[in-house]
Amino acid sequence: METPAQDPADSARAAREAHALTDAAHTHAVTDIAHMARAVELAACGRGATSPNPVVGCVVLDASGNVAGEGFHAYAGGPHAEVVALREAGERARGGTAYVTLEPCDHTGRTGPCSLALLGAGIARVVVAVADPTPKAAGGAARLRAHGVVVESGLLAEEGERVNAEWLTYARLGRPYVTWKFAATLDGRSAAPDGTSQWITSPEARADVHRLRAESGAIIAGIGTVLADDPHLTARPSRPADASDPTGPADVRDPASSADASRPTSQDRGARPAVRVPLRVVVDSEARTPPGARVLDGAAPTLVAVADDVETRLKADLIRLPRHDGGLDLRALLRELAAREVVSVFLEGGPTLAGAFLRQGLIDRVIAYLAPALLGAGPAALGDAGVATIAATHRLAFDDVSPIGPDLRLTARPVPAPPRKES
Repeated sequence: METPAQDPADSARAAREAHALTDAAHTHAVTDIAHMARAVELAACGRGATSPNPVVGCVVLDASGNVAGEGFHAYAGGPHAEVVALREAGERARGGTAYVTLEPCDHTGRTGPCSLALLGAGIARVVVAVADPTPKAAGGAARLRAHGVVVESGLLAEEGERVNAEWLTYARLGRPYVTWKFAATLDGRSAAPDGTSQWITSPEARADVHRLRAESGAIIAGIGTVLADDPHLTARPSRPADASDPTGPADVRDPASSADASRPTSQDRGARPAVRVPLRVVVDSEARTPPGARVLDGAAPTLVAVADDVETRLKADLIRLPRHDGGLDLRALLRELAAREVVSVFLEGGPTLAGAFLRQGLIDRVIAYLAPALLGAGPAALGDAGVATIAATHRLAFDDVSPIGPDLRLTARPVPAPPRKES
């Protein structure tokens, strides 16, 4: 039986309709990406202030696809990003879409469940970058779907993971995220042969280090650094409030400073409580920290980690850890810090401690400040990292290369070793 020939006009109409649908889908996808990218940008505004909570950003559209509200989680105990954005959107949120960098929570803590806030606002669609890995808070997506809300996950997941890397490491691995920072000359020397190291890098680089310190939950140094340099290990200034916005730290981008009146304001976020000062941690297996060391003053709380078999009269807040690999069990140290709700640590110890962290696979990010200078001799920035052959090299991938004053700041993260081929 012959198939009737299709009318050319019908074929052309079908082609036009298919093309239009394709164009519409493409436009829709591009719009989704743009709004989620904005949510990621907003999430970054909470860095250094939300611990032990994650950073989260949210953008709410009205039913017509126009931006109705934006928000980010500004401090632990304060309103979540979804609540801030919904509060700004008001009735315009009904029938709209919410873009959230982390799955909306489904539990009651210091604030109520964001899943219920979204349902109460009448949101029709929720787009999520990263699923919540914690049993306590996860389930928001399932609740929303059960009530007829369209939920899509995985949009800009890599960007969502990156902006929240500290908290996701803490939630998934039960330990803080570790950033190792070092300053060196172009030939990799951290000090001159006589031991002097102040100052290899510029004032601009040192100010940048203090900014990063202030974003961390703890600053870690080894006993060698304490004995050689007597460091203070504080963040100066310690996340000061911006004079134009008493709720936001001066060193993070504040959407409220924009001329765009649709962005969150200080009133939306509410007054931020006093900033938590980063904890100082000294890794000192033999309890050699001098009683008069600056790190033991009252400028910030301090922990001294010592071996569990050492007798000492040191008057300090001690944590006792098992010995491991010629020093202390650093995994045990990080577990202890996680139990104290430390989400991220800034490692500033000397080459020996840095090598120990690297050998135990405990460095998540490396930030190197390189000065345009050469020494030709003197201690290297990194000690024994457990590498005996080039095949065992700790490989990194660059995330950022930026000039800081006359210096260069390199930011990189470890690349997982490729699986070995079976012979």
